[in-house]
Amino acid sequence: MITIGDNTYSISDPAVFGTVLLLLVVILLFIMLKRAGRSGEMAEQLTRQLMQMNEDVRTLGSNQQHLGGQLQSVSDVQANAQHMLNQKLDTRIADMQQYMADRLSENALKSANSMSEMQERMKETLHGSSKQTTASLTQLQERLATIDKAQTNIEKLSGDVLGLQDILSNKQTRGNFGEIQLNDIVTRALPSDAYTFQATLSNGKRADCLVHLPNPPGPIVIDSKFPLEAYEALVNAAGDKEATQRALSALKSAVRVHIKAISEKYLIEGETADGALMFLPSEAVYAELHARLPDVVREGFSARVWIVSPTTCMATLNTMRAVLKDARMREHAGRIRSELQALSKDVGRLGDRVVNLDRHFSLAQKDISEIKTSSEKAQKRAVRLDNFDFEEIAPEAEQTVVPLTQG
Repeated sequence: MITIGDNTYSISDPAVFGTVLLLLVVILLFIMLKRAGRSGEMAEQLTRQLMQMNEDVRTLGSNQQHLGGQLQSVSDVQANAQHMLNQKLDTRIADMQQYMADRLSENALKSANSMSEMQERMKETLHGSSKQTTASLTQLQERLATIDKAQTNIEKLSGDVLGLQDILSNKQTRGNFGEIQLNDIVTRALPSDAYTFQATLSNGKRADCLVHLPNPPGPIVIDSKFPLEAYEALVNAAGDKEATQRALSALKSAVRVHIKAISEKYLIEGETADGALMFLPSEAVYAELHARLPDVVREGFSARVWIVSPTTCMATLNTMRAVLKDARMREHAGRIRSELQALSKDVGRLGDRVVNLDRHFSLAQKDISEIKTSSEKAQKRAVRLDNFDFEEIAPEAEQTVVPLTQG
């Protein structure tokens, strides 16, 4: 440091250093000129050199000021870069905090939903158990009521049996009983338009049932007969040969009378089939005829009257239903063929639509696979952010740095 009067100057300052150096040079030159006593030409040359040196010193000071300006620019660029880095770091921290808050909120929402679903399931389970208990008690009460009702029915059964005996003891009511049983069997075996009950024929006779079969064989008559008195006499004569023989003769006569009546009343050429059915509403009577009176059954065949029981009548009616079905199929063969062609076209269109649906499913599966890949990538990135792992994240665009020296 150099103090001149009230002013202090630093030797490290290039301007002060240059000035001091210039004064020293001037003093040395003055001493040298004084000692040597050289001419004014040398003094002029020295003066020019001193001026050149002074110009060099000023140039050096200017360069130093320019260097100071560049150092200030570099400092400003570094400050700006640090400020931008701090801003980005603050933004990422804020984003991460928001992400973590969202995750916590989502987890809380999921937990609340899970608790709500669990409570709902528990309520449903308790409600279902209560409902099942109530239903079991209700079923128990119903079964007890059913048992009481069955007990009541059992008590009435003896009276019903007696009533049935009264019905069967009367010939007219017994005929009505056979017709009711025949009605039940026919309605269960045939379609409603395939038969007519109490049909009146051209000869004025009324048949219990007329089955409308196509020609051949044509409409066939079913007549209900119940030779109960002769059968009861046969049953009561068990162990007595003479009584049994008389009862068999009476049963044979009764059945022959029925066969003859059916053959004469219900076999009309050109109107009915060449045969009729005699319906016996008792399997026991039917079995006795075939076991003890096979000649009567053969006589029925000869008279074109076939004796049937409830079981064999049902089998015969099922055969008639097959005949009716075959006839109707022949009648509607053309329509069936056209419907089959339309069905074939529908099946073809269905195949095309199945192919289109399969293609749509393939596209949807591809989209789901891509969505799954994107979801996995987003999940990995979120995990890295959650762990503050920024090394694997794609770097940002390089910052523009101001060079230290001008080009």
